[in-house]
Amino acid sequence: MRKEEKIFKAETKELLNLMIHSIYTNKEIFLRELISNANDAIDKLKFQSLTNNELLKGDDKFKIEISVDKDNGTLTIKDNGIGMTYDEVDENIGTIAKSGSKVFKEQLEAAKKADIDIIGQFGVGFYSAFIVADKVTLETRSPYSENGVRWVSSGDGNYEIEEISKENRGTEITLHLKDGEEYSEFLEEWKIKELVKKYSNYIRYEIYFKDEVINSTKPIWKRDKKELKDEDYNEFYKATFHDWNDPLFHINLKVQGNIEYNALLFIPKKLPFDYYTKNFKRGLQLYTKNVFIMEKCEDLIPEYFNFISGLVDCDSLSLNISREILQQNSELQAISKNLEKKIISELEKVLKNDREKYIEFWKEFGRCIKGGVQDMFGMNKEKLQDLLIFVSSHDDKYTTLKEYVDRMGETKEILYVPAESIDAVKALPKMEKLKEQGREVLILTDKIDEFTLMAMRDYSGKEFKSINSSDFKLSDDKEKEEEVKKIADENKTLIEKAKEFLKDKVNEVELSNNIGNSASSLLAKGGLSLEMEKTLSEMTNNNDAPKAEKILAINPEHVLFDKLKAAEGTDNFNKLVDILYNQALLLEGFSIENPVEFIKNLNDLLA
Repeated sequence: MRKEEKIFKAETKELLNLMIHSIYTNKEIFLRELISNANDAIDKLKFQSLTNNELLKGDDKFKIEISVDKDNGTLTIKDNGIGMTYDEVDENIGTIAKSGSKVFKEQLEAAKKADIDIIGQFGVGFYSAFIVADKVTLETRSPYSENGVRWVSSGDGNYEIEEISKENRGTEITLHLKDGEEYSEFLEEWKIKELVKKYSNYIRYEIYFKDEVINSTKPIWKRDKKELKDEDYNEFYKATFHDWNDPLFHINLKVQGNIEYNALLFIPKKLPFDYYTKNFKRGLQLYTKNVFIMEKCEDLIPEYFNFISGLVDCDSLSLNISREILQQNSELQAISKNLEKKIISELEKVLKNDREKYIEFWKEFGRCIKGGVQDMFGMNKEKLQDLLIFVSSHDDKYTTLKEYVDRMGETKEILYVPAESIDAVKALPKMEKLKEQGREVLILTDKIDEFTLMAMRDYSGKEFKSINSSDFKLSDDKEKEEEVKKIADENKTLIEKAKEFLKDKVNEVELSNNIGNSASSLLAKGGLSLEMEKTLSEMTNNNDAPKAEKILAINPEHVLFDKLKAAEGTDNFNKLVDILYNQALLLEGFSIENPVEFIKNLNDLLA
């Protein structure tokens, strides 16, 4: 029988160090790699046995076995797959050993450019054993060979390969673990079960440890949907993603075509507790051929769906060097786009068919969707706009933008009002007038709502208009406008004096018939609204936040305007202007700048 001792070519030891220390970022994945190789070996045998059943020779109960010997510090992974001949061991397991660094690097670069799977080509998965072992012994026999093969190496420059007598087909890899507690824990039953459940739970073949099957073999996402109940999904979700609550709903996908994959997604009931912290990690779990690859693959889902938990399993994904580093390729991008479309489609279905459930979803995750609309200056508007809902003055219930537009008839603008609460909106003088006119207003109670509408600009060709904007009109009564303009001309000096008194607080003072029954109102001119100013001020927590261009609008039909005219030229004039300004501040939810002075002025006028 043949027996050879071979020397690694120059720099091979350096390459092993590169793989062990650079390619793999945590030690425990060695077991996943070796189990995956065993799985592949069984797959190959099953395929070849379809045309040559003699290969099985009665041994057709496929399995993977793990065993440990604590006394000798060894861990063994055994399978009854295809095995290897002498030449195959030398060729496949020894690829790095025979390549040398220069050829290896050249082939690696070529493989990257060709976008191909190079795990099997270079045997890198097998070499992950040296992460935890200072010696590896491999014994194998192919059904095409009478003899077995033993391959032994310490990864330090030499390896031995020899023919041996071996009765059974398959491969057995024994790892002589390095010294130290961080390595000896891989001999413990709890650790082996933990790693199998984490990485290899859904391998197609049973994994035995101490005569016990320790994996599930068939993942829930590859079972027939008809077999599954909500309870099955709920239990899987809670166990896998560590949530006490059942998910709000789930999405189970099986996509076939140019790219085939399974996906199982869950919408939780609550945002993760750390969602808005730097500790939150986004992304979906990634599997390839039922093998766990990555805990959080960010590229599978857009940021505005970060709250979604779930996984994707795709057999055809290309992997680079090891299963830890996924190539950014067209397949992954295509899956991401498909998932995005499907999630949006499913949410639209819930919105249409189960409004109460969607409202529950919206109250918890609506901010995420609105953030997606705002991102990149409204780039996602067309995708997400039909998921948006707002409370409407029409019936004090949530409405979609499409439903609003369908009701608005010939009106050209979608009206909205930012406010602290629905009750605060109802108390606004302008709202009374709008209700009389039968005009519908969206009530924006979330601080980011207005930013969202500004990013969108319009919906279905209808522009958004705040009723607090300086160019908003309660009516198109031209005659009334001319009358107000005439009164303003007659009181030009009065208006100038009021503006001078408030010069550090407002940009303009004007008379208006568009503020309802109120004596005065604070309006915004330009792109920054009053509500936006408040929000930005809270975010920056200082006085350097951008300020809205404010206009104090005074109602010429209100009795206080008559009193203002009568007070012109007296000490009470400025006091009245101050009161009109401060009551306008209060109506818009701002704090009075000087409450003591406000009360004093009010008392003086009431005395």
